[in-house]
Amino acid sequence: MRSSAITFLSSPLLSLPASRCMIVSMSDRSKNRRPLQKGRNPSTEAIQTVQALKRANKDQRSLDQVFHSKFNRLLKLDMVAVLRELLRQNECLLALKVFEDIRKEYWYKPQVSLYAEMITVLATNGLFEYVELLHSYLKAERGLNHELEGFNALLKTLISFNLTKLAMECYYLMKEIGCEPDKTSFKILITGLESNGETGPSAMVRQDAQMYYGECLEFLEEEEEIMDKEKEYKIAGSFE
Repeated sequence: MRSSAITFLSSPLLSLPASRCMIVSMSDRSKNRRPLQKGRNPSTEAIQTVQALKRANKDQRSLDQVFHSKFNRLLKLDMVAVLRELLRQNECLLALKVFEDIRKEYWYKPQVSLYAEMITVLATNGLFEYVELLHSYLKAERGLNHELEGFNALLKTLISFNLTKLAMECYYLMKEIGCEPDKTSFKILITGLESNGETGPSAMVRQDAQMYYGECLEFLEEEEEIMDKEKEYKIAGSFE
C-alpha cells in the first residue's frame, strides 16, 4: 500500500471557489447527519482516522501527516468506511480528498453507486461545482460496470436538483457503456424533465423509451395517475 501522503497542490479541488469551503466548514452538520447504513460498521481504526482527519483539516501539513500515518495504512474496507462516514457527517471536502486518494489505490474499481452517493451529499449541501467535478471524474472512468440501480439513483439526484445537462450526460454515458435503461430510468428522466420544463430533451428520451417499450409507455401513465391522485388529495384536504 502506498505510504506517500496525499498532495492537493495540483488538484482541481483547489481551483474552485474557497467560499464554498467556508460554508461547509462553518455549518452545523450534526443537524443533517444521515443515519448509519446497514452493513459493515466502521472499525476502531477507521473511526480514529475520521476523527484525526477532522482535527487536522484546517492545516494542510497536519492533514498530509494524517493521510501518511493513518489513512494510507488502512485496509481497503476501512478506507471506504472512512469515506462513507465522512459523507454521513456531511464532511464534503474531506470526503472528496479521501476519494481522490482512494482512486490512486491499485485495487480501486469505479462504482456508479458510490458516485451517486457522493453526488447526492454534495448536491444536498449546495456544492454544485463539486458535483460537476465528480461527474467529470465519472465520465473519465474506465471499466464501469452496468450498475443500473446506481445510474438510476444518480439520475434521480441530478433531476431532483434540476441539473438537466448532467442528467442527460449521465443518460448518454449509460448507453455508451452498454447499460440499457429500464422503466425506472425512463420514468425518472421523462417525468423529471417535463416537470422542469425541458420539453426538448424529454421528447428525445421519450422516443428512446418507445423503442424499448412501444408507443403507449403505460408505465408513465401509471406514474402520472398516481401523481394526479396525490395532487387531488392534497387539494381536497386543504378545504377540510
